[in-house]
Amino acid sequence: MKVAGIVTLYYPDGDVLENIESYLSEIDQLYVIDNTPEKENKEVLPNDKRIVYLPNHQNVGVAKALNIGAKEAIKAGYSWLLTMDQDSRFKKGSVTKMINYLNKNKNRKDIGLITPWHVINTGVKKPKEKIDHPLEVMTSGNMINLEAYQKIKGFKDWYFIDAIDIEYCMNLNRHGYKIDRLNEVELKHDLGDIEVKHVLNRNFVCSNHNAFRRYFMVRNTFYLCQEYEKDFPEYCHFLKRGLRGQLQNIVLFEKDKIKKIRNMYRGYRDFKRNRKGEYPYH
Repeated sequence: MKVAGIVTLYYPDGDVLENIESYLSEIDQLYVIDNTPEKENKEVLPNDKRIVYLPNHQNVGVAKALNIGAKEAIKAGYSWLLTMDQDSRFKKGSVTKMINYLNKNKNRKDIGLITPWHVINTGVKKPKEKIDHPLEVMTSGNMINLEAYQKIKGFKDWYFIDAIDIEYCMNLNRHGYKIDRLNEVELKHDLGDIEVKHVLNRNFVCSNHNAFRRYFMVRNTFYLCQEYEKDFPEYCHFLKRGLRGQLQNIVLFEKDKIKKIRNMYRGYRDFKRNRKGEYPYH
């Protein structure tokens, strides 16, 4: 089975070459979508004929970049697409294990995506099961079914960034597709400047996302819950409760409190105003 891949660049650092080389040899084509404004990054990529470099010369957002790559893969006749972040890497042979799992699975048309276990610094323990079926997973390291992608009409461009992965997974579930997580396959993913604060026998996970990200996290979470609350009421309640926890952690532990809180308010206000798309404040 032939598999294509996509990775989105945005001001990539020096690790991106090694990250891409951790999986490039195991796929047949890699679409590199560059969202770095007014700059091309072709020189940081491996010199490999499998790479198709597509610069946007502007930040069109993660969702649109994913859709650009998916449409190119569909046009080229691929049925499955590996979706990667620039700051993620696999152990050698991991992608091949995922492909072998699909090749052996007679019901793979019912699978919306397969995903590895994401090794991140939040302290969450890996399940004991070899395979489980989470409601949602982050985008990096997934192998998505492009037939299912077309049926659910892809990623929502107007989300721009944040909650794109959650929405996509909920949409797959709504349409009856499975999410298979292969816990023996691991992806190392850098979630940024996460800190766990230990106070009075409690752990407080601080993501330290900047004010720009805070806007989208709030706005898109409310759009997500508006769309899927009837399908997944408990999970939507969990997401909203999570926003309150993030606000608490910003007040207690994080820097740039005023900017972040102001942008969280703007995100909620723009949800109420039905404002979508890229960041409107400069």
